[in-house]
Amino acid sequence: MSRDIRVAVVQHANSGEYSIDLNASIAGIRRAAAQGAQLVLLQELHTGLYFCQVEDTEFFDLAETIPGPTTNTLGDLAKELGLVIVCSLFEKRATGLYHNTAVVLDTDGSIAGKYRKMHIPDDPGYYEKFYFTPGDLGFTPIQTSIAKLGVLVCWDQWYPEAARLMALAGAEILLYPTAIGWNPADDRAEQLRQQEAWITVQRGHAVANNLPVLSANRVGFEADPSGQTEGSLFWGASMIVGWQGELIAQADSESVTEVLATLDLDRTEQVRRWWPYLRDRRIDAYGDIVKRYRD
Repeated sequence: MSRDIRVAVVQHANSGEYSIDLNASIAGIRRAAAQGAQLVLLQELHTGLYFCQVEDTEFFDLAETIPGPTTNTLGDLAKELGLVIVCSLFEKRATGLYHNTAVVLDTDGSIAGKYRKMHIPDDPGYYEKFYFTPGDLGFTPIQTSIAKLGVLVCWDQWYPEAARLMALAGAEILLYPTAIGWNPADDRAEQLRQQEAWITVQRGHAVANNLPVLSANRVGFEADPSGQTEGSLFWGASMIVGWQGELIAQADSESVTEVLATLDLDRTEQVRRWWPYLRDRRIDAYGDIVKRYRD
């Protein structure tokens, strides 16, 4: 038995003009659909520049409601092409309340569900705590007409707990819209260490949970609007990872492109029989995992 689905990850640069950037995402979706894609993942905050390099209240004007302009446009596209789209938006939930939110649009154009980013970074060039309230929807997979999706967002991908909880709730694929790049001031060796760490941790989630992983990252240089840092050079490398951590498909660090693969979702059953991690979990001994630190 097999249950094959054709998946795609879209990778592109951003200009800061909403219509240009949304159209770049749409063009990638259409190219993926022409190659048989049934599920398309877009990068984090794909309708504009990564504004979190600085703290500036003017950027709250970029937020939109859900449903709203972007979900309406992409919902129509999902219905037209008969595929599932996972997009990533700066959500305005209410005045003064904003989230970094991924939205899943089903093949009929409806909103199948959304996920609000749970882990919010606050580091030089990534001042997300200024903009985003931590998610409150938990680690709950989203059921679509083709698969049950464990959608997480960027900084979430460094946390094995998040991937595990999605797997325990029945996710069939883990998906990570992402915006991560190099500090141009770092030397090449340090840049490569960071990129390899990013790739390795996601391959680890695939291995530890016997699930395929999709990750979409942007490319291109984006300047720091404040001029205080050297900006971010987003490293792309969007990828599709198999159940045992194998890199099935991966983009380079510069191209506007799509990566595609056909996944047999029934393979999880086979791999979990070989590697029964869920059977051997010592749930009776994990109580301390909910502590911040064991002093």
